[in-house]
Amino acid sequence: MPEPTAYLNGKWLLASQAAVSVFDGGFMQGVAVAEQLRTFGGQLFRLDLHLDRLARSLAIIGVDPGLARDEFAKIATDLAAQNHKLLDEGDDLGLSIFVTPGPYAAFAAVARHKGPTVGIHTQPLPFAAFAAKYETGESLVVSDIQQVPAACWPAELKCRSRMHYFLADRQAREREPGARALLLDERGFVTEASTANILVYYRDVGLVSPPRERILPGVTVAVIEELALGLRIPFSHRDLTTDDVAAADEVLLCSTSPCIIPVTRLDGRPIATGRPGPIARQLLAAWSAMVGCDIVAQARQFAAR
Repeated sequence: MPEPTAYLNGKWLLASQAAVSVFDGGFMQGVAVAEQLRTFGGQLFRLDLHLDRLARSLAIIGVDPGLARDEFAKIATDLAAQNHKLLDEGDDLGLSIFVTPGPYAAFAAVARHKGPTVGIHTQPLPFAAFAAKYETGESLVVSDIQQVPAACWPAELKCRSRMHYFLADRQAREREPGARALLLDERGFVTEASTANILVYYRDVGLVSPPRERILPGVTVAVIEELALGLRIPFSHRDLTTDDVAAADEVLLCSTSPCIIPVTRLDGRPIATGRPGPIARQLLAAWSAMVGCDIVAQARQFAAR
């Protein structure tokens, strides 16, 4: 299969050649903002919302990428269209956008590239990592590793400084093989799972999210709130404890590639029946109808790509 194309610092090149310098601030300090998108039928999903969040992240770190919003949109759209042609029919892509401040100050004199680093690349969606979980569910383990407090950086900053996720997931897997971490804030309230927002569902309340101001503003969560409105499922925000999660009728993880993954275990104990519930299935069906793609069937089909 021909190699996909990538974009890096104004150049179109083969993906294998899209390398960030060892002198770059994104490598030296982990200073990188990023957005992860996916396609449905080769079309980027909710690109505008991702670019909105990218703009907020860039404003927070004070970096001007040297590209206007419409330029980001055109490059991302053109790249997705070009690389989607390399896939089998019915398959889809993930697309990553990242921006760093450029060379780390101490090494700026020896760095070849002098301005901010801007990269956009694609990859086949990792269906094998989550296809089975639509049926089996995900296991969460409450981690001792805290979510990064707002005193360090705002919750709305979408960045790749993710040592806390790495350590939390490592701890979770030590306690339960195959599990992933659920992170709490400095007050002991639930924030997110590693790389995913979390929602809980109660039959008498509806869907509940942690407060907006204390979590990353997930594009997937926004879509679920929109779908819930159409399905007449109440949606609200409030602080959640681990006991609230354990007592829920359903728990959902929300992230770009799988859209929705049901959670069936918390700290080794089943949530409700210990099986994915009807709300997860209902929301996935509504999402599939919206994008014209059976999300679960596609993941199963291409899990053994």
